[in-house]
Amino acid sequence: MAGRRSAPRSSRPFDRGRLSTGQWVACVATALAIIASLGGYGWYQGIVGNITTHQVDTDAWDRPVSVEGVMNLLIIGSDIRSGENADYGEAEGERPDTMLIASINVDSGTATLVNLPRDLVVDLPGCEPAEGYEGMIPQTAMLNSAMTFGGIGCQWNTVEQVTGVHLDHFVMMDFTGFKDMVDAIGGVEMCIPAPIDDPKAHLELDAGLQTLDGEQSLGFVRSRYGQGDGSDLSRIGRQQQFMGAMLRGVLSSEVMTSPVTVTNFLGAVTDSISTDEDLTVDTMTDIAISMREVDLANVQFLTVPNGQSPNDANRLIMREPDASELFEAINAGADLTGGDGEDEEEGSGDSGGDGDAPDPSEITVDIRNNTGISGLAAQVQGELETEGFVVTNTGNPGARFPDVTTVYHAPGQEAAASVLADALEQAVTEEAEGLGADLELVLGADWVGVAGSGAAESEASVTEDLGGITAEAAEDSPC
Repeated sequence: MAGRRSAPRSSRPFDRGRLSTGQWVACVATALAIIASLGGYGWYQGIVGNITTHQVDTDAWDRPVSVEGVMNLLIIGSDIRSGENADYGEAEGERPDTMLIASINVDSGTATLVNLPRDLVVDLPGCEPAEGYEGMIPQTAMLNSAMTFGGIGCQWNTVEQVTGVHLDHFVMMDFTGFKDMVDAIGGVEMCIPAPIDDPKAHLELDAGLQTLDGEQSLGFVRSRYGQGDGSDLSRIGRQQQFMGAMLRGVLSSEVMTSPVTVTNFLGAVTDSISTDEDLTVDTMTDIAISMREVDLANVQFLTVPNGQSPNDANRLIMREPDASELFEAINAGADLTGGDGEDEEEGSGDSGGDGDAPDPSEITVDIRNNTGISGLAAQVQGELETEGFVVTNTGNPGARFPDVTTVYHAPGQEAAASVLADALEQAVTEEAEGLGADLELVLGADWVGVAGSGAAESEASVTEDLGGITAEAAEDSPC
């Protein structure tokens, strides 16, 4: 997908917003916009001067072509365990704990954030040794290992070669910086469907709607073994929910109208992020001025299409041709947020004319993975949520282990079970004692997939089949 030298980028100012891309820190861009609109440029410039920058020679490799009107950022949550981050355990070297491509379509004002699982196995390009790094030969390994051997330049090169997406800049934050950023805005309100106890992530939470402080938020986005099926994909789903909640929090009037909160937030961010040298104050200022308003419906989260590696059940590979089609659409500047209502006409004839059948939005589902395919429950969660269902939990089976995909329901929930079963390519329904309001979907060895809506006919709806959710949609919860 890569191999072409980057075309010159237009010098015109941004129309809607670039770094909002940081929408990992869409937060950051929006807060910067507030400062710019208040006219505090000198003070703002001083704060941005706290950012650590790295020199990356992007001329050292052949790059994908840059497309005018599109800006892509590589967003990295680093797991380096030195300094203040040493409290979070020991890890060999520095590698991304979280990594995503944040793509801003300047003309349409939309943002798409594509998570790249750290368990993803890819063909890594060779990287020359650099100061503090030994370099590496071309090899097949986990995507995030490139940084360990060659630093941020090697990781940047690797992501471009693997995806074919031209990356304009990178933004990296460590554990402590993330925690301080959350605390600066007074925490993030999250719905916790079930109690969590994950000693490895330093996290213990009761169920229910609550405001997570920085330490709890860090544990929530890092938690892997105390929630869901223990996969990286399940964890990514929770991270996407958290980013949506954080974005809504930053855009709330309580944050935006408080100079003290904005100051603390910007200080926490700029003290702890690293960027490339070309992400200048002037560039950030253009971004800030253009990002006075963020439409949550135009901020979308999804995970690169993937499947289980044939060589290692604990690793993932990109699913083709879906992954290539997604990245090509991103690099071409396609609007991936989808059209209004187009996906509802074709795919939701499941319940026919039965007026007693509940709407998917009224149906809550607990997904259990009995297939042996790591991360499948989290993938299905995204697909069902796209169809309108409310998923309250995911994980491995605890009581029922059918060979065929089965929708279990309590007495009196036959209609809801039928609606869910009809939304799947193939499934049977069965009454089970001891269930509450939630249906229990157990994925069996015959699992084929969610029936979907056939939305792939439109380039604008590429992500609908991939379980993408918007920051606005992420607000819905069972709490």
